[in-house]
Amino acid sequence: MSNPVALNTFIGVRLAADSMSAVLTFKKTDGLGDFSVDELRELLHDSGVVFGLREDTLAAVAANPKAYYDSETVVANGIPAVDGQDGKINFVYRMDSDSRKPAELDDGTVDFKEITQLNNVQKGQLIAERLPAVEGQPGKAVTGEVINGRSGKEARFKVGKNVVLNPEQTAMYAAIDGMIAKTDRDKINVFPVYEVNGDVDYNIGNIDFVGTVVIRGNVLTGFRVRAAGDIRVIGGVEGAELESDGSIEITGGIVAGNKGLVKAGKNVKSSFIQDGNVVAGEDVLVSQSIMHSHVRAGRSVICSGAKGLLVGGAVQAGERVTARTVGNTMSTATTIEVGVLPELRAELTELRQQTRSMADNLDKTEKALILLDQMAAAGQLSPDKMALRVKLNATKRQTTQEMKEGRERILEIEKTLEDTDRARVEVINTVYGGTKVVIGRYTRFVKDAAQRVYFHYSEGDVVMSAIY
Repeated sequence: MSNPVALNTFIGVRLAADSMSAVLTFKKTDGLGDFSVDELRELLHDSGVVFGLREDTLAAVAANPKAYYDSETVVANGIPAVDGQDGKINFVYRMDSDSRKPAELDDGTVDFKEITQLNNVQKGQLIAERLPAVEGQPGKAVTGEVINGRSGKEARFKVGKNVVLNPEQTAMYAAIDGMIAKTDRDKINVFPVYEVNGDVDYNIGNIDFVGTVVIRGNVLTGFRVRAAGDIRVIGGVEGAELESDGSIEITGGIVAGNKGLVKAGKNVKSSFIQDGNVVAGEDVLVSQSIMHSHVRAGRSVICSGAKGLLVGGAVQAGERVTARTVGNTMSTATTIEVGVLPELRAELTELRQQTRSMADNLDKTEKALILLDQMAAAGQLSPDKMALRVKLNATKRQTTQEMKEGRERILEIEKTLEDTDRARVEVINTVYGGTKVVIGRYTRFVKDAAQRVYFHYSEGDVVMSAIY
């Protein structure tokens, strides 16, 4: 059949709506003679199908048309376009809000106190990176028309407070130490303060933050709050652990039940301390009372509010302790130590205990060596006893050296105890019997109550003088 128009009367060509494929159908077969692949190809071209021809199918139709009389046969396929991928922001931290779940420990158990996992960052630390969008790949219809793929949209950083971008706008960094948080319209911020609007309990869990923590509630027994900045509790603290590199302020006071620890690199300020354990690098400032507690301050302990009561327990300060009332009418044992850094007093106590223990061990070692030396002189030393003798001699040398170093350090600390010129204990109202005042290495027991006095060191003694 040489005329393609004639072929067109027998065979129809239909394009898909998206022009990505073409099908061939037989409209009628009576009078249809043989035709070639070239004639089929020309028919398709005249119908606008110029790309993606399926040559094997065309050859099969030309060779045996009857097999395709009653079917629609796909004779051309286009190449679909490929859409690109949108750019995205990859965060270094999980930013979803459902990350508040108990921490699973190595042994498979769950710590229900480790709930709040804050996204802490240091200044200059990477927060997020921007991955570029991927362009779309073009396709081609059977008509030869180029079909463009949709290119991906570029992602954009939503810049909030205290974050910076690099010049290429491909990375976001923290401008300060703090906590990463999303705010309205998904802006990324770094906040220097973490606020808890309520109690630190099983709903909140333990807190570890590189900035300042503000708790608008209580900190319950057994929980831990750690802050590189300050800690402010607008409530009370039970037997919890609070540790701050800065200062700690507790509006509602401490009732610890002899549990936990409140420790600040600078100051601890509280309305009262009861059965607590408090350590401050500088000052402890209490407006009402310190009762049956252990308090240590590198500089001063001041308890001089309207009540200003200090009774029971032990208070240590590097320079000064001031209170309105010390002790009570029941002569409750109350110890106040000033004139040396509390950590040096603690080290001195530990060194003395260690030295006594080493002396006991050295005595046992020397007695064992005397017996072994006697056995050696009598020629009765077995190989295992000989090995023990060598080991004990080595232990003796090491213990002797450690005792020497320990005693030298004890003398060094005791010399600092002599420097007590500025050390004083001030009692604005009354000091009661049962109070022990230690200044440097000197001690005075108060037997009878006295009013408006201060204790200071003078000529090898702790002297009590009147406040005028």
